[in-house]
Amino acid sequence: MQNSLQELKEIWDQWNDETKQLFYSNYGDLPYLFDIKVDEQLFQTLAQYWNSAYSCFTFGKVDLVPTVEEYTALLRCPRFQVDKAYSRAVYVPAFWKKLTNITGMSEQWITARIKQKGECKCIPWKNL
Repeated sequence: MQNSLQELKEIWDQWNDETKQLFYSNYGDLPYLFDIKVDEQLFQTLAQYWNSAYSCFTFGKVDLVPTVEEYTALLRCPRFQVDKAYSRAVYVPAFWKKLTNITGMSEQWITARIKQKGECKCIPWKNL
């Protein structure tokens, strides 16, 4: 289903500043998409190279996945905050929980072997 752009703009215009700020804080700069002029020829060209099976662009034998910065440039959206993700993870398990699921080892075994390496937590290969 595709929403009506005009209807979305009207809803946005009805909101007060406080509601808009709440939306920005939760979803980032998405409302800026309302004002983007879509280059239809660009998207028709890109659509020819879109590989839906792998969710990337395929040019011959080369697969490319644009970064947020590259999409920003293609869409001409300089106001986007490239350091924001535009979706939220519902639940991100702790590092030890991920390792418990992957290795099948107990929580105690995992937490006893977790080491800090720089800014990251890891588990030494010798323990795996």
